[in-house]
Amino acid sequence: MIPYRNKLPAMHVGGKNNGTYNNWELVMPGLLTTTDYRLGEFLHQLHNIIADDRRLVFIDGKKLACSLNWIRDHVHQMKAFKHWEYDIRSFLDFIIDTQREDGMFFELIKQLDDGHWQFVSPESRVIYNEDNLALVRLEIESDIEYLVVEGALQVFRVTGNTVWLECILPKLEKGIDYMTSSPDRWDPDYGLCKRGFTIDTWDFAYGRPGTNRKIEEDTPMSLHHGDNTGVYQAMCILAWMNRRLGYEYKAMVWEDRAARLRENIMRHLWNGKFFTHMVHLNHNGADDLEDRRLSLSNSYALNRDILTPEESRSIIEEYIARRETTDTFAEWFSIDPPYPEFNGYKPGKYVNGAISPFTAGELAKGAFRCGYEAYGWDIITRCMELLERDGSIYFLYDPKTEEPQGGGPSGWGAAALLSAVDEGLAGIEDMDWGYRKIRFSPRFPVTHYRELRYITGYEKTDVTVDLRWIWAEDGMRYTLTSPAETVDAHIYIPEGKTVSGVTVNGREQAYTLSAIGQSVYADFQTNASGILDMEILFTK
Repeated sequence: MIPYRNKLPAMHVGGKNNGTYNNWELVMPGLLTTTDYRLGEFLHQLHNIIADDRRLVFIDGKKLACSLNWIRDHVHQMKAFKHWEYDIRSFLDFIIDTQREDGMFFELIKQLDDGHWQFVSPESRVIYNEDNLALVRLEIESDIEYLVVEGALQVFRVTGNTVWLECILPKLEKGIDYMTSSPDRWDPDYGLCKRGFTIDTWDFAYGRPGTNRKIEEDTPMSLHHGDNTGVYQAMCILAWMNRRLGYEYKAMVWEDRAARLRENIMRHLWNGKFFTHMVHLNHNGADDLEDRRLSLSNSYALNRDILTPEESRSIIEEYIARRETTDTFAEWFSIDPPYPEFNGYKPGKYVNGAISPFTAGELAKGAFRCGYEAYGWDIITRCMELLERDGSIYFLYDPKTEEPQGGGPSGWGAAALLSAVDEGLAGIEDMDWGYRKIRFSPRFPVTHYRELRYITGYEKTDVTVDLRWIWAEDGMRYTLTSPAETVDAHIYIPEGKTVSGVTVNGREQAYTLSAIGQSVYADFQTNASGILDMEILFTK
């Protein structure tokens, strides 16, 4: 058996300090290595950035923990803070419990002396005078209902609470029914969701004052790919939830609806290489460049299980190609090319072309999954350099000067990057709840590390997944300690190596080899529980 060379954690390895003095790297997820502590410290700092976005809201006699007070930001950051947050339900429950009769969800809570509640129609706000707070839905946006479904899945992954899931499932379904039937949200001619003409998933419409976020007769409306790929993913999640609860027929209905939506998405919104930014309905748009605009939701589509491997690789290739030709410091565009001006925002300002770490994180995760492992690690490395330079990851960056821009929560991008390391590089994905079923796709050989320990899990439910890895001349060894009853292994083989065999807990394991682009993986499934000792042996 391939031996591990060093115990982790340790104070000294090879005559030098191993990790930070008090092992700040041991957050969850956390990483210790024998080479340097950059990646472990990166995860630690991402954890701190996300945790700093945590807020408490006191409304209607309830205390809500949220990151921040928008359900969008909260759910996007949940892909990271689910690992350590103890109050993971309160804000999501409040949004679900206050669902409007027609199925619409509200999205944000703001003080009454903030103007957001005045930007919408009376039916899109609820006033809590005693708390000096308003619950608001910015009407032009169409990403809330699918995000609530995504958030509910994350909560279930942590808690496994089937009673809660059974209770909220009808409301989640009602939300997606609303998205696919309301005249404000659905275009029956295209069979697609619509929104106000915004920059990708943002909340202000072209040519409309910032104080007007309503849907009115003259509001410019468009079809946006990100809303539709999000609703597609939500439909697939609803199918999974129904099947998990034993409702096979309803699961099949949701799968059929998802398939029909996907057909419309690919017919009307896919330009052959990536998703067209907007297809306009009742107006002509700002210019004639929409089919050339690469907007941030393309990176999210990579991780919504809607694309074929070839389609995913086409999007990644577009980002790689634009990296070679862009005059910006990175290809993680909010949108490219930007508009000459969008409601006062010049090119490179705010989401009209600024560089976004949330695009970087989603792109890196997609790259790890689609045969661009080295590119995924390159993105993570460049973001590590940004954090080391500035002491933080910021919401947006000036595309030319690299200076941080404000405008939103830094935790949004930090969460996307942390998730890219956790589910992409470490390749540990919870496929049921509490890591009882794991998809295990580690890709550490693309880094400069050769030995490490990686820990993830859920602090709330005391679930830990503990991984040791080493790469030696004759093979690689992974020791996975987890609650998993089933592990679907999909293990990246270093370039230039040929597999001669696989063992699990000292016994020969049947396996197959699969290719994604130029990358090769060893695939097998095991039902061994507890400690899983896997060796991938190389031909000498």
